[in-house]
Amino acid sequence: MDDTKRRLLWHGMFLFLLGLFTGFAEQKFVNPRMGLAAHLEGVLLGTFLIALGAAWTEVKLPSRLKTAAYWAALYGSYTNWVTTLLAAIFGAAALSPITSAGHHAVPWQEGLITVLFITVGLTTVMSAMIVLWGLRRPAA
Repeated sequence: MDDTKRRLLWHGMFLFLLGLFTGFAEQKFVNPRMGLAAHLEGVLLGTFLIALGAAWTEVKLPSRLKTAAYWAALYGSYTNWVTTLLAAIFGAAALSPITSAGHHAVPWQEGLITVLFITVGLTTVMSAMIVLWGLRRPAA
């Protein structure tokens, strides 16, 4: 089995497990609704990484581009979970008006969460576009 594929599968299962553990603590956070979101992020993004790992050998890209997609997928997945978890701990509302449920954190925490969510969005979209590009050709 391709080592990168195996690493994606491992990271997917690990993030899935982190999401499950987050679910046990969601009522302990300043914002339990954001805690639920962090739980779901871990579970769903773990599943995403498992699916990406399963399809990885079908992604046909130059080495550097494939490496960029791999690291962007990992960064986006883990950072999304961590950022949502921090938002639950801080009670931040940054870029999450529905899950903020009227909570607000101090300005530096709101700013940190905003910057992290923006980087997550950009890297996740970039990774998805690169992988999609790599799946456009039939496998040789």
